[in-house]
Amino acid sequence: MARKFVPRDISWLSFNGRVLQEAADKTVPLISRIKFLGIFSNNLDEFFRVRVAGLKRALAVDEKEAKNIFFEKPQLILNALNTLVIKQQKKFDNTWRDVQKEMAKQRVYIKNSSELSEEQQHFVKQYYIDEVESSVIPLLLDDLRPMPYLRDKSLYLGVAMKKTDWQYETKFAVIEIPTAQVGRFILLPCPNKEVHVILLEDVIKFNLPHIFSFFGFDEFTAHAFKITRDAEFDLDNDINTSFADKIAKAVKSRRKGKPTRFVFDQEMDATLVDFLIKKLNISKKDSIIPGQKIHNFKDFMNFPAVFRKYHKPKERNSFLHPDLADQTRITDVITKKDILLSFPYHTFEHVIDLLREAAMDPDVLSIQITAYRLASNSKVANALVNAVRNGKDVTVMLELRARFDETHNLEWKERFEMEGVKVLLGIPNKKIHAKLGIIKKRVHGKTIQYGFVSTGNINEKTAKLYGDYCLLTSNRTVMADINKIFNALRRPKQDLEQSLKMGRGLLVCPNDMRNTIMHYFDVEIAEAQAGRKAHVIVKINSLSDKLLIKKIYEAAEAGVKIQMIVRSIYCAVNQKTFIHPIHAISIVDEYLEHARVFYFHHGGKDLTYISSADWMTRNLDHRIEAAVKINDKKLKADILDMLKIQLKDNVKARLLNNNLDNEYVKNEDTPFRSQIELYKYLKNKSAH
Repeated sequence: MARKFVPRDISWLSFNGRVLQEAADKTVPLISRIKFLGIFSNNLDEFFRVRVAGLKRALAVDEKEAKNIFFEKPQLILNALNTLVIKQQKKFDNTWRDVQKEMAKQRVYIKNSSELSEEQQHFVKQYYIDEVESSVIPLLLDDLRPMPYLRDKSLYLGVAMKKTDWQYETKFAVIEIPTAQVGRFILLPCPNKEVHVILLEDVIKFNLPHIFSFFGFDEFTAHAFKITRDAEFDLDNDINTSFADKIAKAVKSRRKGKPTRFVFDQEMDATLVDFLIKKLNISKKDSIIPGQKIHNFKDFMNFPAVFRKYHKPKERNSFLHPDLADQTRITDVITKKDILLSFPYHTFEHVIDLLREAAMDPDVLSIQITAYRLASNSKVANALVNAVRNGKDVTVMLELRARFDETHNLEWKERFEMEGVKVLLGIPNKKIHAKLGIIKKRVHGKTIQYGFVSTGNINEKTAKLYGDYCLLTSNRTVMADINKIFNALRRPKQDLEQSLKMGRGLLVCPNDMRNTIMHYFDVEIAEAQAGRKAHVIVKINSLSDKLLIKKIYEAAEAGVKIQMIVRSIYCAVNQKTFIHPIHAISIVDEYLEHARVFYFHHGGKDLTYISSADWMTRNLDHRIEAAVKINDKKLKADILDMLKIQLKDNVKARLLNNNLDNEYVKNEDTPFRSQIELYKYLKNKSAH
């Protein structure tokens, strides 16, 4: 029987396969290929921490209930995942070998501990003493000692040691590689024009005789390994504990997460492998993956800039929005007309300038924004602090449950509160994922409100890497609805459904977004059944909500033309009953496609929304999300143009077909790479 839905986790692995395709693509710049290998590895680590861990916990739940959530029995999914991961690991290893050959053409080499010249050996000895030794703590292993706690995300060396004339068994130890303190990559002295790089674990390997000199061992072998632990946590309901304290406690509890994966150098001493598996309490049901020499490849996202100068194409330089290009204040522009920023093509400095203007404007009374992930040295945060110092009332909704950014956001909470910023911490059991900002000012006895609704984080670092939209607006109905959301966040214990009843400005989750989207599909279905034009275009990161997928199927069976651009998870399957098969593509390129856009022909009215929400159950039911309707005809036309540009991509677009084989869209015409074409499109608008 044909599958009705692709299990979310199998679809996600297919997406990570697209990331791996970028690393394997020889037309991609070498430094970017290395970074894509790092992204692939980092993605996979998080996948095992969260999704695989969740599937394993689901084995203890009623099988019917679990199948309803995961679209398939968890054990069957886990079996399929293991097969796919091992297959992808082989492709990863082959790609890395190919990348190293390309590195060699540029005379860049990664040297291991046995390949060092005499000068390099002396350097590595001294470097270890000067920079590394104070951070290295060898831990001896044996059956009589309890196993030391091994941390998730850390890289370890498993060391086997013995003496030549010793009849006793080999002794074992583990050493945590202190990459956080020292860094992973060390440049070696090299007299010619070659570049030699050594990894920190190889510096430690070379110095093993020095490290264990007290024990008299004279034979050493050492190989890298890592474990991945269950990273999910549940907030306890202790009413005596503040919400922030609960998050801090939950983050600490991650240390106790059970291992979900054990990855090791396949050359490691077999007895040590068995010993570690036994001591770490890893069962055969867990993922035990033999691999190559290098692990924790995520560090390669920050590989040193040692290649011949890579000239960034002009298509990678952000530029000013044409309506904000002169010296006119941004406030004066957006109080007269809506502005749509398209990142990373338009500069994010416009958003920062908007906040800086508000911070210094004597007429501004208050600023309110949501913050999911802030940059480390955030210009956004600095503008907000400056606003407080200038006497403004500033409120930040800071989401402390942004996965793996919890500690970072706790630090921002402390700093904001110290500076006098009012910090909201959200609603129990609902992440605040909406990207909103509202500024109020009083001029000649009249209150003026303006702000923004964005598809991505208010973060100047990611805005250079993520494709997102941000609507700058003073639309009264939009401002009224943003106010309602902030009022609801101030009173988290009141009736959420009542407090989030919107006007005509925004759609919000969990109240009305899914139902409204389904209503718009029903309109298209009715149009198709009446023989009129019916067309839907959706651009999102992920599609896994079963109710929406069923509605999409209903529309496809009625003859609605459906085009989808879905970067990551895609759980829909084309059925034989569809009059028009769903045309779905995924674009993976230099920028991460992050914008969410919904377009409905709607009998010629062309309804267009941009949103923070993906079409996943977690977003639609368990988060506060916002979508804003684009009212300006010119902006609607621009968005439709940009969607059509992406749908024409035949260089970086892959078909999301039933086989999950990541087949590239056929390149029969002139090559058309949408991220380059979007740059040209927007740049041309700036010129006019």
